[in-house]
Amino acid sequence: MSAFPSSLSMVLRQTQYQLKYFTRVPVALFFTIILPLVMLVLFNALFGDNTIETDEGDWSVRQFYTGGLAAYTAVSATFSNLANMVPIRRDEGVLKRWRSTPLPTWIYIAGFICSAIVIAFVGAMVMLTVGVVFYDLSIEWAKMPAAAVTFLVGVGAFAALGMALASIIKTASSASAAANATILPLAFISDVFVATDGDSALTTIANIFPLKPFVNAFQDCFNPFVAAPAFDWGALGFVAAWGLLGLGIAMKKFTWEPSGAGPRSRRAARAAATAQG
Repeated sequence: MSAFPSSLSMVLRQTQYQLKYFTRVPVALFFTIILPLVMLVLFNALFGDNTIETDEGDWSVRQFYTGGLAAYTAVSATFSNLANMVPIRRDEGVLKRWRSTPLPTWIYIAGFICSAIVIAFVGAMVMLTVGVVFYDLSIEWAKMPAAAVTFLVGVGAFAALGMALASIIKTASSASAAANATILPLAFISDVFVATDGDSALTTIANIFPLKPFVNAFQDCFNPFVAAPAFDWGALGFVAAWGLLGLGIAMKKFTWEPSGAGPRSRRAARAAATAQG
């Protein structure tokens, strides 16, 4: 008789399952991977010849957009993806059925989060590759450890925040609106789509939230005017603190049961109708 699979192998299988499910949802694939890439190409076509003035010198807009949109892709793959998909699975009764299986419940959550991190990595690598090939993005290997650490801290924090939002949202129908209403306005004031004025009120507001520190710390790893090793420990600590806050909310508020307010699957609806009849 074969031994029961190890925890690692079960997490890997769940991650593989979640990735397969993600690739079968065209809308999720488009908004997570394709749309940021379209934005990168469009913004560079419109504004690529401009530069951004810094105290050290003029920085190419092409490089600015590549780093910022790569970070935004990672946030979209973790925060937005989890905030959308988890409530959908909950309303469909999938989470409830999973909980009744012999597998430990944390395996399912780990599969969700690990798959989101893998998607974030793939999306960011696609953006950076396009930046290097087409937009003269500068890669300094001495800064890559800082880029890797910044990426891991960022995706971990935003995955926790995505699970926190998924725990608070009552129905899947409101998940997309809540996620977009949270992250899109912040993106406009967090150096993702436009470079913001460091002395403006909007910048002060953006600095309260974790998106701008993550984006700036990741951009610095590709900014030729930032010296290696390019670690921004203050920004990383701030983003990690937000991640811990999200983790605490998720652990306290997360539920496996449908709220009853959202749409149910056809099978569940038929079963309810049969019981009432």
